[in-house]
Amino acid sequence: MLSTLRKAFWLFGLAVLLLVLFLPGYTKLRELRVKNRRLEEQFRRMAVENSLLQEELKRVQNDPVYQEKIARDKMGVVRKGEIPVKIFQKKR
Repeated sequence: MLSTLRKAFWLFGLAVLLLVLFLPGYTKLRELRVKNRRLEEQFRRMAVENSLLQEELKRVQNDPVYQEKIARDKMGVVRKGEIPVKIFQKKR
């Protein structure tokens, strides 16, 4: 009976020791896996955004119609003889 109790005590002690040794590493591993997944998703989104920006850059460099559209819309450029008209909306 006493021998069985000692074995159980040692087994319990060994289990606690293993838990104390390996639990922090295991939790850190899980945290790093979650962080890795988030970073991979962010990388994918940025890669898509990068390809879209590369396409837009090619259009800006090579498409005169698109260049004119950007100059008119974003920079307010008008051709000679044109009168710019600004429309303001009422604030609600």
